[in-house]
Amino acid sequence: MKSGSSGSTGRGRFAGLVIAAFLVGTCGAQEATNPPQEQSAPTAELPAAQPVSQAAQSASGTAQPGPKADEPNKPVDQSAMVKLGPGDLIEINVYNVPELTSKVRVSNSGDVYLPLIDYVHVEGLSQEEAQGVIEKRLADGGFVRNPHVTIFVDDASSQGVVVLGEVTKPGIYPNTSDHKLYEIISQAGGFTQSASRKIAILRKGENEPIRVDLPRNLADDLKANIEILPGDTITIPRAPIIYVVGDVGRPSGLLVDNGSLTVLQALALAGGTNHTAKLGGVRIIRKGPNGMFETKVEIKKMLEAKAPDVTLQADDILFVPVSGGRVLAGRTLDMAMAAATAVTIYTIHP
Repeated sequence: MKSGSSGSTGRGRFAGLVIAAFLVGTCGAQEATNPPQEQSAPTAELPAAQPVSQAAQSASGTAQPGPKADEPNKPVDQSAMVKLGPGDLIEINVYNVPELTSKVRVSNSGDVYLPLIDYVHVEGLSQEEAQGVIEKRLADGGFVRNPHVTIFVDDASSQGVVVLGEVTKPGIYPNTSDHKLYEIISQAGGFTQSASRKIAILRKGENEPIRVDLPRNLADDLKANIEILPGDTITIPRAPIIYVVGDVGRPSGLLVDNGSLTVLQALALAGGTNHTAKLGGVRIIRKGPNGMFETKVEIKKMLEAKAPDVTLQADDILFVPVSGGRVLAGRTLDMAMAAATAVTIYTIHP
């Protein structure tokens, strides 16, 4: 019996070894066919994670273009720059507390009066900042737990753009968010005949104005059509005008945007002197610190190059009297001033 038992045990062990060898071979074959993921490249060498769109383009072999150096910046969100100010009409709502809904106008001192929390100073704050101040006052006073305040601006009187100077309709133009310079000038009726194209834009919080040189025809250059922010003040000054009146071919007001004009140039642009003109009586009438004064001009010597050509200043009046006509003393100024008010304005580009 012992020998039989020993034989059976030996056969059992042999069969177990065969099965174990078979299983080891099978597992080895599977590992050779499907190598484990742990054998891939180390984590330190993996590329940085990419968005799905970039990963798809990388897989397809398409290069992802980077930002261009000369690509213009996106416009700044102007809504975040708009600040509340005196005169603004705002509506304040508290979520789930309709009793605290208020429509109030910001006072000249920059305050609004609200139920429970009294006066709140909102001048110079954005809508989001003002909402945060009111929420804190409600929470700190124990009036509302975790308040959620929303502010709507019904009338942004303080955020209008002020247009001054040589436009048809100067004034305040509200609701000008996301507008540009040319649009504001158009709303103001366009330039007057004597408007300069050198304008200044004063922005809130800045000491120095933004200076812009506009083309005579706005459509010729759109680069000057800059963004206008709420609260800006646009000033269009009067362009320098030189008046040539009296016995000349075409009495004129010469609008000079750039450069300067001399006496002989102004006479030429006004059609020259008539044959009846008294060249010895030509005067420049100029405004000084003590009022208007006259300066004699030697036209004949200028024409003969015996005297330098005189440079005219803004608002000068070059008066050419009639030869043989009697001009009473003290009447030259009155005659020149009266003639200057009736001339046609011409734009020139010296």
